[in-house]
Amino acid sequence: MGESEQIFYLKHVLKQRYVMELSIIRVCDSRYTDGVKYSLVFVESLTKKMVLMDNHHPKGPHFHLDRLQFDYIYRGDEQLIEDFKTLVLQHFGIEI
Repeated sequence: MGESEQIFYLKHVLKQRYVMELSIIRVCDSRYTDGVKYSLVFVESLTKKMVLMDNHHPKGPHFHLDRLQFDYIYRGDEQLIEDFKTLVLQHFGIEI
């Protein structure tokens, strides 16, 4: 493992009901073949309904809609964020 660098971070509470936290870190780690480690979370604080996108080892890129998990193909940081926004809109009906 080598050095890492936080390249994007945002945490925000929306409508006193939703918590959004986005983190993208550049890593020099052979476990992360794309050179990034990320976690993008949007959760409703009362019901725990959520959208979560991450690529932790050993699972690799995937996303969660509540308790369901799906494979994800990482295509770069910008596309990751756009895909996250789309999932939040589809799952919550909220445009971020």
